[in-house]
Amino acid sequence: MRPTPALRRLPPFVYRRRHQRLFSSSALSLQSIDCHAGGEPARVVVRGLPEIPGEDMFAKRKYCMDHLDHIRKLLLLEPRGYPCQNANFIVPPTDPEASFGYIILEQNEIYPLMSGHNTICVATALLETGMVPMEEPLTSFKLEAPGGLVGIKAQCSDGMAQVIEIENYPSFVAHHDVTVDVPEIGPVNVSIAYGGMWFCIVDAASVGLRLLPEEGKDIVRKGEMIKVATREQWPVNHPTFDYPGVDILAFTAPPTHPDASSRNSVVMSNGVLDWSRPESWTGMIDRSPCGTGTCAIMALRHAEGKLALDQPFIHESVIGTQFIGKLIGKTKVGDYDAVIPTISGRAWITSKTEVILHPSDPLPEGYTVGDIWAN
Repeated sequence: MRPTPALRRLPPFVYRRRHQRLFSSSALSLQSIDCHAGGEPARVVVRGLPEIPGEDMFAKRKYCMDHLDHIRKLLLLEPRGYPCQNANFIVPPTDPEASFGYIILEQNEIYPLMSGHNTICVATALLETGMVPMEEPLTSFKLEAPGGLVGIKAQCSDGMAQVIEIENYPSFVAHHDVTVDVPEIGPVNVSIAYGGMWFCIVDAASVGLRLLPEEGKDIVRKGEMIKVATREQWPVNHPTFDYPGVDILAFTAPPTHPDASSRNSVVMSNGVLDWSRPESWTGMIDRSPCGTGTCAIMALRHAEGKLALDQPFIHESVIGTQFIGKLIGKTKVGDYDAVIPTISGRAWITSKTEVILHPSDPLPEGYTVGDIWAN
């Protein structure tokens, strides 16, 4: 059986001859290219998904939230996933300018409008499997994310994407240096900025942190508590579409690498914080420098007069990996002064995965246990 023209755009492992079937025909099979960017993983699901209706990626995102969240759980929760896993559904674009569309899935029922590390992984997977034709030394194309079109410039050589540059959505500061009263911690000064997600940005030293890997438990505990308190006391929404926040937190600190501009640790939820249950005061740390977090922090630094247009911003993660950001212009988003950011980074393909769910599996949506999850 020869692959159809449509299948020729997919990597070879995602189709099989009939005599090569390795599992029951009644099983759900999801084929993905697994990657990491800056140490943070992402599954790029290229085949096996049901049809996802919607007039654009924003509507398709809503359909996934309402009808396909069981697939998010299957991919991200145990026994097939782990707390820092992410996923992306590759779908046909609705915008003719885009090569592909993608829907981003993260833990705790979060479906971001944009994610930098996920986009770097998606672009790399599409290029290195031939789904998007690679041209050396530079391949330019567009992807359609739930928040809109994303411009991609990929520096390529030897059949690999060496650097992925993303032009992100306009980023802006909603609240600068406001005070949040956090139970068990006290008053904390925060800034709230949008970089594709709503970020609560906090100086790590103000809460006794240096952003070292060995501080992981303290980082997630304090980060999740500050984030939830900020969301309760300073709610925000995007001025041009319905996207409330805050939904993520970034601690900032001086860099450890001599060439870096700043260090950060982004705290994400992997459960629901309950103020009456201290065991739920936890989360997880983005292993990468976080693309959307880099954009939000650059917007804040520009608003403070600390970052000029076209000035490189080398951003370091808690494990020392780096993304490079730059502000290339100014614009307005509603009444907010905004900047147009780019992010550059690299991803590596780590595996080609076929996730199987047999109808008899007693754990079709996975599970969490309180040793590593916020149950």
